[in-house]
Amino acid sequence: MMKIYDGLLLLVEILFLILKIFYFICESIYTTFLPVTKKNVANEIVLVTGAGHGIGKELAIGYATLGATVVCWDINEETNKQTMNEIKQMGKHSVHAYRCDVADREEVFRVAEKVRKEVGDVTILVNNAGIAFVKKLLDHNVDEITRVIDVNLVSHYWTLQAFLPSMIEKNYGHVVAIASGVSFFGSVHGTVYCATKAAVKVLMEAISEELRMYSNEKSLIKFTTIFPALVLTGIAKKPRMRFPIIMKGITPQKAAAIIINAQRRNLNESSVPSYWLPLLNAMRILPNKALLCIRDFIDFGFDVED
Repeated sequence: MMKIYDGLLLLVEILFLILKIFYFICESIYTTFLPVTKKNVANEIVLVTGAGHGIGKELAIGYATLGATVVCWDINEETNKQTMNEIKQMGKHSVHAYRCDVADREEVFRVAEKVRKEVGDVTILVNNAGIAFVKKLLDHNVDEITRVIDVNLVSHYWTLQAFLPSMIEKNYGHVVAIASGVSFFGSVHGTVYCATKAAVKVLMEAISEELRMYSNEKSLIKFTTIFPALVLTGIAKKPRMRFPIIMKGITPQKAAAIIINAQRRNLNESSVPSYWLPLLNAMRILPNKALLCIRDFIDFGFDVED
């Protein structure tokens, strides 16, 4: 009798699970075509790493334009201050610049404490800083491999450990991570870079699930992972593409606008351009040999720099 009862309970659970899956599929389709109202980021404290150039600079400008208090972090003090000054010239004076090597844990915690005292608790953390060396694996030296891993991946651990506690205490905040389209597929000359970006994707999934479980699903902290394709930041100087009309690069300004939009809509994941993510996910179900055929046909990648 007990086995029959347990079997019926399991059947009810399975049916309930199917209903929930169907509901969330419908919800996802609905929000895709009728997006939810964007969050207001005015008066939020937004910290952007790698704010001295490229996407990070445009993110800092974009958030400042929307009325947020912006904290710029970059290892390059000069370009970081230039970003701050450009924002001030726009009439937005709630902006601060701090020199910080995000790969250095002690420095991250020291500068984070300074930000807390001088600006306040960060409510939106944007982990954007990233570097790349376009080389074959056997041509990488130890310092290059270590540096890419430390900046692109390990730095996320330090900033999360520095800023998540206040978010958890208030049960309020948002973390944005800039991964890459190559988070889904490795590419030639990207043995180090691709691996770090794939790891960022999984890290964001893991920390989101960790907070959900330990809060009994009551955590209001949001996580958004972004997968840019080719953004014209200069990080890779020799892109190769057979169909430039389809694979053309996107300006950092346009990329930043898409990223801010995704964060304000509380999207778990988004891509730059936005249509890339569904394509990347769909391609994952193809056989490996089919993927190789598509890669050879598209012939998109990055050549070694001179």
